[in-house]
Amino acid sequence: MSRLDELVVSPNSCIREVLECIDRGAQGIALVLDDDKHLIATVTDGDLRRAILAGMDLELSVQNLLAQRDPAFRSGPVTAPEGTPDAALIHLMTETSLRQIPLVDEEGRIVNIALLSELVKEYELPLRAMVMAGGYGTRLRPLTNELPKPMLPVGDRPLLELIVEQLRHAGIRQVNVATHYKGEMITEHFKDGQGFGVDIRYVREDQPLGTAGALSLLEESDQPLLVINGDILTRVDFRAMLNFHREHKSDLTVAVRQYEFRVPYGVIDTDGVAVTGISEKPLVRQFINAGIYLLNPSIRRLIPNGQHYDIPDLIERLLAEGRPVVCFPIREYWLDIGESEHYDQAKADFATGRF
Repeated sequence: MSRLDELVVSPNSCIREVLECIDRGAQGIALVLDDDKHLIATVTDGDLRRAILAGMDLELSVQNLLAQRDPAFRSGPVTAPEGTPDAALIHLMTETSLRQIPLVDEEGRIVNIALLSELVKEYELPLRAMVMAGGYGTRLRPLTNELPKPMLPVGDRPLLELIVEQLRHAGIRQVNVATHYKGEMITEHFKDGQGFGVDIRYVREDQPLGTAGALSLLEESDQPLLVINGDILTRVDFRAMLNFHREHKSDLTVAVRQYEFRVPYGVIDTDGVAVTGISEKPLVRQFINAGIYLLNPSIRRLIPNGQHYDIPDLIERLLAEGRPVVCFPIREYWLDIGESEHYDQAKADFATGRF
């Protein structure tokens, strides 16, 4: 099977099949072709995440997904003629914030696909990162009596090393680490980060500043900032998250995870004193905060200098000012290692290859 074949779905494919195609092709895109290889549409990773947020049934056809696209994302697929010079393709990708451009012949049949990862071999993601690694890890005691939580081993390496490795693989080279509790153990292990393929700078919190306060201590930059809690084990695609952030012209993007629980009782729907319905032990689905955020550069100025401040406070302020805040659903592996049972699960997942 050629690389192009791995990215192709038919107009009759269901959304789940398209999702599997995108995961299998690992390029963030699926190509919807007719029998003559004419390009009908492209489906991106962002399209699927918007479908998940909308609660779409993944067994519906891709035609349903295309028909229900937000008007802002309904424009025809961006293509280029085969033989287009690499420099022109890179320029087109920069203008459209795309990482892949289908190449078509004179009759509009797709013949190949240009990938940014191949055109720019050492592509560096225009992001800097901040890992929040200063917490006490009280719920993981006694494990954290001697080690800060981000330094707990998963497999044969500290959790924070896995996070740094993932940031590096995504093309992020500048990594800031906020430290407080036993922070010297982190700085001694990572030093300047060169041994791990990144440039690490440390933000020392003399006192805990909350989930956002340490961001005020960072140097000014014109790049967006990726913030991730230091106890998150995940395979989320940071490039896809940045594309999603840009597509929606967001000031702050919150990664979310779908969480399900079944209410163990019959739930009564009411309108005043009147009963309007009853659901027996319903399954409730909600999106929870996944502890990963993308912030535009200007947002840093809204955070009080050197004061305790949390991300929810920042989100509330942005919403009050009418500024765009969007959510990015994680469909990849994600685990918050906040409690002993979750830490045990992380070690098991690593050992069995699930992570």
